[in-house]
Amino acid sequence: MIKNLTVFKERFSRIFIGLSSFQMLAMFRRGLFYSYLSIYLRYFLGLSVTETTLFATLPMVLNVSFQTFVWGVLSDKFQLRRTLVIGGEVLAGIGTIIVFYSHRLVDEKFIAGWIVILGLSIVEIFWSMSNTGWTALISDLYSLEKRIEVQGNLASLGGIGRIVGVWVGGLLYDGFQLSSYFKDWVFYEGWGFYEGPLFFVAAGVMFLSTIPMVFIPEGGIEYESRSLEQDKFQIEKKTTSSNQIFIVFVIALAFINFGRNSIAIIIPQFLVLESGFAVSSELLSYIINTQSVAIVLMGFIVGGISFHLGNGKTMLFGAGMAVLALIMFVSTDLFLIFVASFLRGASQAIILASAYAFASGLIAPRNRAKLFGIYNATFFLSWGLAGTILAGPIIDLLIMTGTSELLAYKASFLVAGLVTLVGIVILIFLLLWMRTKEMSENLNK
Repeated sequence: MIKNLTVFKERFSRIFIGLSSFQMLAMFRRGLFYSYLSIYLRYFLGLSVTETTLFATLPMVLNVSFQTFVWGVLSDKFQLRRTLVIGGEVLAGIGTIIVFYSHRLVDEKFIAGWIVILGLSIVEIFWSMSNTGWTALISDLYSLEKRIEVQGNLASLGGIGRIVGVWVGGLLYDGFQLSSYFKDWVFYEGWGFYEGPLFFVAAGVMFLSTIPMVFIPEGGIEYESRSLEQDKFQIEKKTTSSNQIFIVFVIALAFINFGRNSIAIIIPQFLVLESGFAVSSELLSYIINTQSVAIVLMGFIVGGISFHLGNGKTMLFGAGMAVLALIMFVSTDLFLIFVASFLRGASQAIILASAYAFASGLIAPRNRAKLFGIYNATFFLSWGLAGTILAGPIIDLLIMTGTSELLAYKASFLVAGLVTLVGIVILIFLLLWMRTKEMSENLNK
């Protein structure tokens, strides 16, 4: 028995090392590439604020569509998880290289910007394979009680990868530290994208991230039942009540994510405004990494918070921090901007871990990939669609009516806070209804 326990712990450790290695590399790539892409599209290629948000909106719409209607269905039918992750990363890496060469084929920068947006939209179809397999795999490999702790730890380790990625991205974006080593090279704002280093490094990391996944089990409900010995209620079909709770929860989560993430793409644009803080790419990397540091710190303790408060209340706590951060971004004090960035990171780690744990308890294992595709939609669409239909138009319309750019950006932060509050209210009513229902069921026993 002791021998079997030792083998199980070794397998458990090996699984987590593989998952965390992949997560760190994935977050390194995202911090490296996406922290500066909106600045490149806005100030180097000349797109409007709303148009810059489309680099996330169009790809995310395709991502969610393929997760829900293609990869999720295939994943559940054949119980494939790891295979989708590896295949998605390899194909996305190849696609990223093609996008770079394609956008350099034209001389008109505005057209080049649209090639990047449309190209990344196609790449996102392949990344959606990875997203589908990854989300379902964690629930396959870990019990319900362990998921929030695992998600928190993965968020922390991913935050470390993101810190390094943002720093390297800032170094490559305009070569602010490379000129002393390569004196014959000409560096400028946007150099990292226009000359290709950011595209090639991002693609290389995608290929590299598949290596730790090779050592992870395929996953699927057969692995879940055999290795983790889940309670029977986790494998049986969920009740109609659970389905209703899941629907209302997804609605609440959509408002919370759409609110807090509607300004995610425009924050770098706001911070580099000449009429505002006018931060350099180096200082911008420090502000962004303050958010990453918060993710690292909060990720390690969110499990303990949830143990005392429960997943629902923990999520409310995180959403409240997100609203406070949005309000603080209106400040004219750079120190408060750093504080707001820290709160954004802390809230992100809390919401990601607690929402996943909450949702995973409501989703039947056999439909796991497809329903997690719907759950993922509230996160993925919020990074782009929310900016396109909310923050971007608000800023552009206010600027067109004569409002200063600085005030226009600040107005979008306040509107984002109100949308987040709507989600908080819905979640509060859901938790109260669940508590009343539980009390009623206990009285009828």
